[in-house]
Amino acid sequence: MTAEKILLAHGSGGKLTQQLIENIIYPIFKHNDGHDLLDAALMCIGSSRVALTTDSFVISPIFFPGGDIGKLAACGTINDLAVSGAKPLALTVGLIVEEGFPLQDFKKILVSLKATAEAAGVSVVTGDTKVVEKGNADKIYINTTGIGTVDDGINLNPKNITPGDLIVVSGPVGDHGMAIISQREGIAFQSPIISDCAALNGLTEGVLASGGILCMRDPTRGGVATTLLELAEQSQMMFEIKEDNIPVRPAVTAGCDMLGLDPLYLANEGKLVLIIKPHKEREVLTALSSHPLGKGCEIIGQVTAEDKKGRVLLENSLGVKRLVSKLEGPMLPRIC
Repeated sequence: MTAEKILLAHGSGGKLTQQLIENIIYPIFKHNDGHDLLDAALMCIGSSRVALTTDSFVISPIFFPGGDIGKLAACGTINDLAVSGAKPLALTVGLIVEEGFPLQDFKKILVSLKATAEAAGVSVVTGDTKVVEKGNADKIYINTTGIGTVDDGINLNPKNITPGDLIVVSGPVGDHGMAIISQREGIAFQSPIISDCAALNGLTEGVLASGGILCMRDPTRGGVATTLLELAEQSQMMFEIKEDNIPVRPAVTAGCDMLGLDPLYLANEGKLVLIIKPHKEREVLTALSSHPLGKGCEIIGQVTAEDKKGRVLLENSLGVKRLVSKLEGPMLPRIC
């Protein structure tokens, strides 16, 4: 039965999120330039190709191992531009702050956001601040909008994907999601889990120069599983991945085993999923592994010509295959 109200699960990145976007939001705002439902809108302004994206951040807790909401807001929007093939140039920052929020924490978050953006070569150029009554927000929410330029010849789109292409991840998955869970629940691991929150534009620039990149995504809400399902549906191809090839840190695996979670669905904030041409495998993997953020890259599967279009098939260590499904509920709300 269709929900008559917005549920927490509508923000999970799973099936209800997709339904909300496709059935309500998209029909109202859709346009027909061929780039609908990608991570950034691509436009021509004069003779320049421009990418524009926006994102809002409501993470809890606002300070976590490896970052804070300010760093996350900068990285999240920079990364949406970067995976669209753009060179990020500038950000806007919108702040919604709850009455009573400590000024020291407010300043710490803004300094972190600025430092993260500057380290990525991106400027914060304008913004807005609103304060709401105590109890009408949870500490602080941040919206960032980003703009960047796209070089001629770059065309990253799921429609480019064909059978035989390879599926690559840039490193171990699930770090951000497990870092947030451990912080919320007060769970201590023998090896501390740190969020992978990082700006990826330096990595994507090098990878694009290697050639052979058909499509890139940053697997945030819903993790690698949800990202691959979206790409499979948008390309109308079948993806086959091998569980043994998916890099996961031992501490994340242990945490997932303890909590009954699947690392494939955990959010990432500093990883890439790439679809590449097989004849460019060596060049792409070299470009990834030569950058600090891509040293753990792995080929995890390939695109096939099977008739199960829009599906993702996972093969486990025993050779058993199963279809990957979409999240039905809020596996971890307010993850970004």
